[in-house]
Amino acid sequence: MRGKSKAEDQNNPTIKESDRWIEGYERVAEMAERCPKSRLVYVADREGDILSLMQRSKALNTPADWLVRARHNRKLSADETLWDSVDKQEVMSRVSFIKPRKKGEKSRQVQQEIKVLRCTFPVKGKEGIEVTLVQAKEINPPKGKSPLIWRLLSNRRVESEDQACELIDWYRCRWEIEMFFDILKVGCKVEKLQLSSKERIEKALVMAMVIAWRVMYLMRLGRICPDLPAELIFDPLEWKSSYGLLDKKIPKKVPTLNAVLRNLATLGGFLGRKSDGDPGAKSIWIGFQRIQDCVYGIQMARKLKGVF
Repeated sequence: MRGKSKAEDQNNPTIKESDRWIEGYERVAEMAERCPKSRLVYVADREGDILSLMQRSKALNTPADWLVRARHNRKLSADETLWDSVDKQEVMSRVSFIKPRKKGEKSRQVQQEIKVLRCTFPVKGKEGIEVTLVQAKEINPPKGKSPLIWRLLSNRRVESEDQACELIDWYRCRWEIEMFFDILKVGCKVEKLQLSSKERIEKALVMAMVIAWRVMYLMRLGRICPDLPAELIFDPLEWKSSYGLLDKKIPKKVPTLNAVLRNLATLGGFLGRKSDGDPGAKSIWIGFQRIQDCVYGIQMARKLKGVF
């Protein structure tokens, strides 16, 4: 089990963070063996840049791919480092995307140059580890901003622009994964479960994961298909409650998905200013909880009609 904070774990001499990353890969590898027709990828941030993880993958014959954001500027030889070596490579391609806004920073267009290096990490007394490094480095960043640089290590060979861009897309998916677990931990409060057995905890986690998935699904669907009829996703009582709780006039026609999602987000604290962009997962899940409470209250009122 993890401690209450990363600092607590790091100060605990009985816990090695590297063991967790290796164990995580081993579980993915087990799943890959059970699902031979599926391609599984283990994605990790800088903390996963551990040579022992790569060695373990090699020992298992790499049943699952891995992609790790590089943290260490390793020495490849006596006079050559990883960063210097990749900088010397020719530009393979360019990618462009919108970097989402975050606290104190607006969203912006990012354009990166892609360089690729296939190299071997030396291992003392053992056979070296072959890896691919894909570097995506921002060109012409805004004045006063450091360029956005991703250095991604993988077991995969990259021989084309499409293969390089695929690895970058894998890494960009990591934010969605973190958001999913944030909903599980903060929204569904799975870390506060106090159940008496492992079986009960696993069942509760399954239910919470379905809820977290639905919140993520709603957020993405609202951005990709905002004009879908809300009734395809919401029960009439749900979307009507979103208007009632905001003291809005309930429309006679079924509203769009985007309109109902913005109602939910507003109930969850979303202000809807021009600079705010689209609603995020947090405001949607908080608003969705309020809607469900309202729906439950209406259903109980109907059952109790005439009792009092």
